Amino acid sequence: MKRTIALMISAIILIFGSTPLALANSNTDFNYTPFVEYQLLSTHAVTLGPSFNPLTFCARAGLVCYTPQFIRSAYDFPSSLTGTGQTIVIVDAYGSPTISNDLALFDLVFGIPPPPSFTIICPPGGCPSITYNPRNIHGALGWSIETSLDVEYAHAMAPGANIVLDVAASSSGNAINVAESMVIPMFPGAIMSQSFGVPEYLIHNNNVQLLQAEKNYEEAMSLGWTVFASAGDSGATNGISTPNANFPASDPLVTAVGGTMGNPYPAGLAAESCPASGSCAPSGYGGEQVWNEPEFIAAGGGAPSLIFSAPSYQEAIGLKMRTTPDVSYNAAVDGGVLVVWSACPACIGATGPVFFIVGGTSAGSPQWAAIAALADQAAGKSLGFLNPTIYKIGSSGRYSTDFHDITVGDNQLVGTPTGFEAVTGWDAASGWGTPNVANLIPDLISPP
Repeated sequence: MKRTIALMISAIILIFGSTPLALANSNTDFNYTPFVEYQLLSTHAVTLGPSFNPLTFCARAGLVCYTPQFIRSAYDFPSSLTGTGQTIVIVDAYGSPTISNDLALFDLVFGIPPPPSFTIICPPGGCPSITYNPRNIHGALGWSIETSLDVEYAHAMAPGANIVLDVAASSSGNAINVAESMVIPMFPGAIMSQSFGVPEYLIHNNNVQLLQAEKNYEEAMSLGWTVFASAGDSGATNGISTPNANFPASDPLVTAVGGTMGNPYPAGLAAESCPASGSCAPSGYGGEQVWNEPEFIAAGGGAPSLIFSAPSYQEAIGLKMRTTPDVSYNAAVDGGVLVVWSACPACIGATGPVFFIVGGTSAGSPQWAAIAALADQAAGKSLGFLNPTIYKIGSSGRYSTDFHDITVGDNQLVGTPTGFEAVTGWDAASGWGTPNVANLIPDLISPP
């Protein structure tokens, strides 16, 4: 399922400097979209039993999918670190009324211990009462699937971390800003995941909204936060003729997460050991290329900003404008992750909790947040804003051991005129690439 982006653009003024200005000092609001792509595997409810194997759902649907164990193996997550003592904050609009139950069932299915704490923070007036419209897949229904993905996979990759779900009253820029401004002072040194964005070409007359967001990120940095955002699912141009990044991933104080997929596609990310019995087990890293799935009308976001000039860490590699992404992560749908969801079974003709196979750059932001939680645990402190360190690693001799350099593919969305190709080193299709977590963490703590 894929949203459609209007092929109409308003006049844009290039804005230089680290603080955004705008066409006018207006409070015109904009709406964020969750960068989540998903396929329902079956309307049969998830039921546990001695012969239950969640991967069989994918085989029946003719899709490749991954469990948390496969992803941990592929990206070499160290078993000695769990994120103990750290806090990951997931920001989502609307939330999901069944997220606590979905997380508990997800943990049972995949043998993951419950988080030390799972806290839901509602906006002023309480969490919104939701009426789902199954025709509006990127309204509250889509956000509920996003919520399940974010919470479940941040927890799966850092099972010892505390999880906080920060619920915004709606998907408007103002509502998201209010939700984030509430939670940032509450958890110094935490890690934020934002699996949503808005194409920069749609941001006009929004100076107040941008300045509010920037104030939040500045406060977060001052309190030792690490902030991630997904780079987008509509290629380099977001469906128009001109490359443009998505905000908030384009903010210089945010680490932007792009997308990859298996090389070969759809298998390839996670190497598998499959004995004659046919029961496969994760056995390490396969290979990756830039995420681009024409069959789902989806490709990883990544482009120069129309709003922000290059921060110092990107000036060092010759960029003039802030350009996303900084890093990447698996975002394939055919090759996605299994997510438990039960917010509205009747909306999809089901009778209970179901599996979705989920991709999009939404999948990368919460899992990179988990990586930051592991690094903070290992460091014994918050490492805070990571971009300068990530770029130091990328420009050092440690790059080839800490990252999988993505050198195949491009992020030209089907039906659009242009995109960016993957090349050796940093590129606007995949950033520095995907992590080898066990190797990366020591260098995040002590940069080369």
